[in-house]
Amino acid sequence: MFDRYTVEICAGGIEDVITASRFPVDRIELNSALELGGLTPSLAVLEAAKRHTSLPILCMVRPRGAGFVYTETELSVMKEDAEILLKHGADGIVFGILNPDHSVREPETNAMCDLIHRYGKTAVFHRAFDLVPDPDSAVNTLIACGADRILTSGRKETARLGASCIRDLIRKYGSRIEILPGCGIRAENILEVLEETGASQFHMTAKSDRNDSGFYPAVDARNIQAVYQKLQSKSPARNTVLTREDAELLREEQYEKTNEPA
Repeated sequence: MFDRYTVEICAGGIEDVITASRFPVDRIELNSALELGGLTPSLAVLEAAKRHTSLPILCMVRPRGAGFVYTETELSVMKEDAEILLKHGADGIVFGILNPDHSVREPETNAMCDLIHRYGKTAVFHRAFDLVPDPDSAVNTLIACGADRILTSGRKETARLGASCIRDLIRKYGSRIEILPGCGIRAENILEVLEETGASQFHMTAKSDRNDSGFYPAVDARNIQAVYQKLQSKSPARNTVLTREDAELLREEQYEKTNEPA
């Protein structure tokens, strides 16, 4: 069953990459500061991630938290970050740039896609898409700019709540651009999300809160395992995902459950 789906894990640092790479995931979106929604990772973290896994690693390029209406200085830094990350092995760049009215900022989006494609890598427009006033116009703009994929929760708080919008986007545009459902996808709803959206891929942080003199979100292997078990329930002949060694590691990890969308 899970061979039919492309699974992307959103990582907030090197330990998240190591955890995710213990599973048969297909690619990793690398960030820093997941508690802010994901910001640009450092070059050192990207290089460490490339040493630890052969999985494709797409890097977030986002200079700050809050919204996606950037100054010219911020845009310049974003392009420089993107090129540095691409030169050092990033397999794609994840970004989103909006106008003050929250429409897609076309010239800058086009320039970023051109930069990414010059390196032969993947251009992903992230959940800034969920703020656009007209999704059909936004999708057509992103197709014209050359974006390869849109990460979206269907313009709702979670992908489950936005499932009908995601299904509609896939139906209308799926042959021209990839539509990647993400946000709030967990073992408890994964089968419903896939059925209701008709998607063949999904994005999840699989996060729980980890404590180090304060809480921070981190990829929890137990959450990834639970999702694969749900997928595997449709194909019981498949072997379990985790080895005994990995199962023992799960028992040693200390997490608190989180109820936040991811």
